[in-house]
Amino acid sequence: MSLFRDDGVVLRAQKLGEADRIITLLTRHHGKVRAVARGVRKTKSKFGARLEPFSHVDVQFFSRGSELIGRGLPLCTQVETIAPYGGSIVADYGRYTAGTAMLETAERFAENEGQPAVQQYLLLVGGLRTLAAGLHESHLVLDAFLLRSLAVNGYGASFDDCAKCGMEGPNRFFSLQAGGVLCPDCRVPGCAVPSPETLVLLGALLSGDWQTADACEPRYWREGSGLVAAYLQWHLERGIRSMRYVEK
Repeated sequence: MSLFRDDGVVLRAQKLGEADRIITLLTRHHGKVRAVARGVRKTKSKFGARLEPFSHVDVQFFSRGSELIGRGLPLCTQVETIAPYGGSIVADYGRYTAGTAMLETAERFAENEGQPAVQQYLLLVGGLRTLAAGLHESHLVLDAFLLRSLAVNGYGASFDDCAKCGMEGPNRFFSLQAGGVLCPDCRVPGCAVPSPETLVLLGALLSGDWQTADACEPRYWREGSGLVAAYLQWHLERGIRSMRYVEK
């Protein structure tokens, strides 16, 4: 029997029995972890409210084996709040739908339980912090998170130099299969031809240039979001269900 301590973000909570929940978290050191939280649905629960989606928490797990991830689910025995992002996020529909898509995406990129995904974890914490602060449009925060998640998982897109031959940009022809924009010589059938402003926006979101991203016109936001969603679906091989509810 072993105790483990880690900090993580609550991705989702499922009912179990009459008073318990199965909590799915993305943790710093153990990647995705599913654990049972006993009695958290009771009104007198000491930490039930701390285990809601979007919460950044310090949690202690009890496992019956020497490893956290084993044959059975570990138990959540202690929880302390690090940052209650949920309060600000759920109060606004745009933030809530964007945040839900971020949680689902993070879980998809960390499918294997117990395997560390530190970069994905840090991206999620930073994304939720930015979303909760309300300093930028929620869908821009989401697109920045999606692009960076793709990048840290080996699917970084190029929005300037040719993704195939490296020819310096700007280049206009965007290919999902090629991983970004292509020059006229490398162009393949089926390329999209987004506006130059949209490509500048996506490059700014990927690099964290919020001054450029915030100054972009809404028509380019919508075109950029469509490209990001298509690029994400191409690499995940199926879409993120909650993306359909995101405000554009």
